[in-house]
Amino acid sequence: MSQVKVLVVDDSATMRAMIKTVLRSDPSIEIIGEAGDAYEARDLIKKLNPDVITLDIEMPRMSGLEFLEKIMTLRPMPVVMLSGLTQKGADDTIEALSMGAFDCFAKPTSGDFIQALSGLADVVKAAASYSPAKRADNKTQETQGEMRKFNKSVISIGSSTGGVEALMTLLSSFPKNCPATIITQHMPATFLSTFADRLDRTAEPSVSLAYNGAPLVPGQIYLAPGGDYHLEVRGRTQLQCQLTEGALVSGHRPSVNVMMHSMALAAKQRALGVMLTGMGRDGAEGLLAIRRAGGRTLGQDAASSVVYGMPKSAFEIGAVEKQIPLSRMANKILSLCQISETVKA
Repeated sequence: MSQVKVLVVDDSATMRAMIKTVLRSDPSIEIIGEAGDAYEARDLIKKLNPDVITLDIEMPRMSGLEFLEKIMTLRPMPVVMLSGLTQKGADDTIEALSMGAFDCFAKPTSGDFIQALSGLADVVKAAASYSPAKRADNKTQETQGEMRKFNKSVISIGSSTGGVEALMTLLSSFPKNCPATIITQHMPATFLSTFADRLDRTAEPSVSLAYNGAPLVPGQIYLAPGGDYHLEVRGRTQLQCQLTEGALVSGHRPSVNVMMHSMALAAKQRALGVMLTGMGRDGAEGLLAIRRAGGRTLGQDAASSVVYGMPKSAFEIGAVEKQIPLSRMANKILSLCQISETVKA
């Protein structure tokens, strides 16, 4: 198998050196060049034709976001963004992911920088098989021509790599009165607040970070806030969000497995579990628990997934009732939650 050819773009020579050290520790990755700004990078892309670019968001002369826009317009290719854990970094991260960046990796600010960057190699290798051309297909959503009446279903959605754009696409088709929905998206806690705000501005329902005691009611979507907490569901007649401190589960906090296991116990037949694009297998066992409890389960199909990891793992163990392209996912979810009678708009 040929090596993944990587171009490292960062205005800091020290950061470039650390990124190269981390990536070179993986024998399946080859560093073919480095650049200190977008103009150097532009020339090297033409000359070296890399498989993947790592791109710093904050750079002089031309920002990483401006350069990413040019790449996605003129020569779409896999780009892994590196961003600082600041509010501006969070805003730019969400913007970069919505523009088509494969993933964003948080830049360390203290401690063991090499250790903090240790997961970057896996992200870069996954990016090598990503085709940005999928984005146009995934954005085609079936429109909802009527106001629907929904039953008491409660939706839980898990996602990771590729999930920002997938969730933005999916929730753009959710009506204002959508069934109560909770989401666990793998992302640094600093970024999740910004992402929730972005979704709230673009979706019809209300979107916010989950908090202890938040009621699961129609028209409300909650994101797991991450950090030290997992998002779970508690209650009987009135289901509520509960944030629980705990160790990493399936390598993550927040964990999709934790959320969906709790959903299976609390909501039982009312639960609808959805697995979207993502690396790894977090959520597979939790989705299976929902299906075994009598709930309904869906998984994003391979063709529309940025990374067919989490949905594949769930499908392989029998957790996924049906695989659906992202372009049809919203309609399928809403149909499963719909009361047969409809009210014309």
